[in-house]
Amino acid sequence: MAAMCALCGKHSQFGKSYTHHRGVAGGRWKKRAQKTNRVFRVNLQRVTIDENGFQMQIRLCGKCIKRIKKDTIEGKRPFVKLIHINPPVKKVSESIDVPAVAA
Repeated sequence: MAAMCALCGKHSQFGKSYTHHRGVAGGRWKKRAQKTNRVFRVNLQRVTIDENGFQMQIRLCGKCIKRIKKDTIEGKRPFVKLIHINPPVKKVSESIDVPAVAA
């Protein structure tokens, strides 16, 4: 299984790691660190979605999961329905009548 988000297609990328040092006495090139190769991996999470009445497990990146949860809370229709998401809680404001104190 490829390390790729099922919705947005975000995947691992190649780059270099840099180490940053303060300027030290003894010249510019003293204690200079190398630039080494590394892989920037995607924050993939396994989630269960509802697809036409069937439950499927797919891998989504953290950004897509945040977007789906935000759309659900705001009442918008998200592009995928997550199974294990808590419904939004609406605050109920109760007005409490407090008797006025005569001074």
